[in-house]
Amino acid sequence: MVEVVYPQEAGNPVRVDLRDPYWAALLAWLWPGAGHFYQRRYAKGFLFMICIVSTFIFGLGLGRGRVVYASFEPGDFRWQYICQLGVGGLALPAILQAVKTRDDGEPLFVLCQRYPEGSGAEKSFTQIPVDVVDSGMGLPAKTYKDGFMAPPAGPVYQNEMDVLGMWHFEMQHMFEMGTLFCVIAGLLNLLAIYDAFTGPAIITPEQKEKMEAKKKKTAASKDD
Repeated sequence: MVEVVYPQEAGNPVRVDLRDPYWAALLAWLWPGAGHFYQRRYAKGFLFMICIVSTFIFGLGLGRGRVVYASFEPGDFRWQYICQLGVGGLALPAILQAVKTRDDGEPLFVLCQRYPEGSGAEKSFTQIPVDVVDSGMGLPAKTYKDGFMAPPAGPVYQNEMDVLGMWHFEMQHMFEMGTLFCVIAGLLNLLAIYDAFTGPAIITPEQKEKMEAKKKKTAASKDD
């Protein structure tokens, strides 16, 4: 058990029981707010959980389940996912999907099937729901499957249309906005993890005195 004590100018000092900080930090990463629930800091736990989870889900909804994916392939290094992974368990399905789709494997939780550009489909950017795809429709048998939190299927081109390009074409600025919201959620949870590990940021009288002395010194130097 680790207890942090914050002296106060008046009244009893503030005592915060962090219990096992390492375990609390791990729980805070696996699910926003869980580390604070473990420490019995319920108000902060609910605050972090509601704010971070809702931000992440909102961004995921803006991007239709496609803005959170793990890909470190040349030409599609998804650095945003490193930030999004800060929300822990909420972003972990992307790793499962990345492993599942390796070597042209089909993703879990298929959202739709796409026909590559130039494949003979009716439109260049064709998205056909899974339940109506039929070999008797006269369309090519090979399709690219969009999966929930799965990386874009097929090859990634720099100057030609690919599945990632189709996502940007269809969602336009919503793709970037959804990505941004999920990144913000991940970065916010890093602050929650830090709070669960070290305790709240409370200014002690000693720290307050040092801050005031620094302000006075700065003001005196300006007057000179």
